[in-house]
Amino acid sequence: MGHVDHGKTTILDYLRKSSIVNQEHGGITQHIGAFSVTTPISKKNITFLDTPGHAAFLKMRERGAIITDIVILVVAADDSVMPQTLEAIKHAKKSGVPIIVAINKCDKQGVNVDKVLSDLARYEIDIEDYGGETQTVRVSGKTGMNMDKLEEAVITLSELSEFQAEPQGIPAEGWVIESEVEKGMGNISTILVRRGTIKVGSFLVAGKTYCKVRGMKGREW
Repeated sequence: MGHVDHGKTTILDYLRKSSIVNQEHGGITQHIGAFSVTTPISKKNITFLDTPGHAAFLKMRERGAIITDIVILVVAADDSVMPQTLEAIKHAKKSGVPIIVAINKCDKQGVNVDKVLSDLARYEIDIEDYGGETQTVRVSGKTGMNMDKLEEAVITLSELSEFQAEPQGIPAEGWVIESEVEKGMGNISTILVRRGTIKVGSFLVAGKTYCKVRGMKGREW
């Protein structure tokens, strides 16, 4: 999560070696995407939610904070804390979700990382740099700088928090991330499964709506 144009999707692109950012209108993410990535160093599977940073997509970002286990707060080193950064901090604190700060664009000349750190502290992020518990990682989604350290930070926090899923023997539960009607295919939803296993033929219930799963496609890179 973070302000528009601070490089959230570019960081994900480096991890999954794709070019999703180039497919978005104007280079701006306009929907929530759920992507499972096998990380290059640890070889562990992490599911990322890429939330839009533009001011018009407030509800999507709020929903992303509720769904996720860890918020990676992306702050551009050449821009520091901005309105959607503050909003993301508010959503994460409200949801009680732990935060990792990725200070992006650290490959650029003349950036002031110390200003970013002081701004974060001013808005009550207890960063490790100032004796707190919130990890900060200086990265570049463009060059790949310290992306291994960001991966390590996520894995370490997930292990300390003991995030686990039960895949077998229980009814499936999860979140509907997005849904749409696609011509020739009907109703399509992106679903994040938190526990259990969904199969073709399973029935899903969301609020007062239900359906039968007729086909599935995994979102992995």
